[in-house]
Formats: sequence, C-alpha cells, structure tokens
Amino acid sequence: MTEIRFYHLQRRKPEEALPGLLEEALAQGTRVVVAATEPERIEALDERLWTYSDPSFLPHGTARDGEPETQPIYLTAGDDNPNGARLRILIGGARAAPLLESQPGAYDRLVILFDGADEAARADARAQWAELKAAGHAPGYWREDDAGGWEKAR
Repeated sequence: MTEIRFYHLQRRKPEEALPGLLEEALAQGTRVVVAATEPERIEALDERLWTYSDPSFLPHGTARDGEPETQPIYLTAGDDNPNGARLRILIGGARAAPLLESQPGAYDRLVILFDGADEAARADARAQWAELKAAGHAPGYWREDDAGGWEKAR
C-alpha cells in the first residue's frame, strides 16, 4: 500500500523546502515526480531547482526537455510518471486520491507538501486528508520543526 504523508510547512514555503526533500530522495536512489496544478508553477520550480544553491543543482526535467525516462526528478502539471518514480510530491493543490484510484500501487510514497501560512492551502490539505481517510487510507502527518527538519505528529 502507498504510504501517504502530509508535510505541514510552518517556516518555509514549498519552493524553499522542496530542494531538501529532493536531495534526500536522490541520495537514497529514489526517482521523484513533483506535481503541481498549474504549468506556471512547474516553470517556476524548474528555474528554482537550477538556481537554489550556488555550488549545486538538482538534475531534473519537464516535458519540454524530452527523454523524461532519463530524469531522476520529473516536474509535471499532470498525472504522468514517465521516469518510473516511486515517490510523488504534490504541491499547490495537486490531488492524491485520483492517483491512488487510477494508478494503484504506482508509488511507494505520496507526499502532500503544503504551506501552513496559506489558509487556502491548509483548507485543501484538510479536505484531502478527509477524502483519503474516507477512502480507507491511513495518511501520516509531519510538521516542520524549528530547525527546518520534520517531526511526525502523533
């Protein structure tokens, strides 16, 4: 069964926290799809992943780059998974339930990353939580700590 995690950001925006999550995944040899609902947000993330750190970058691509199967990180505004990722990070209102219904078992983990300072994002996370619980899933809730790490809420 797919593990579902809600990551509640309290100090950073999703675009600021995402590179660290992606670095961890790549260090573990995990391929990732990052999904948002708007193509403009994907474009902004594309730029962010090239420039977030002076000494490094995160290897990634989008549909316009071609050869998506070669990308360790793939950014999309759709439901596609052309790089065979086992981790999918959802931001900006991207939905988990439709993926779990249409692609059961496709992912080991889904992460719903949301900005706790954004009222609409919090409301959307609550709605997704309720939807997933009603469908029989057991999502976990993680909150950002003061050091920028993650602690599992009980």
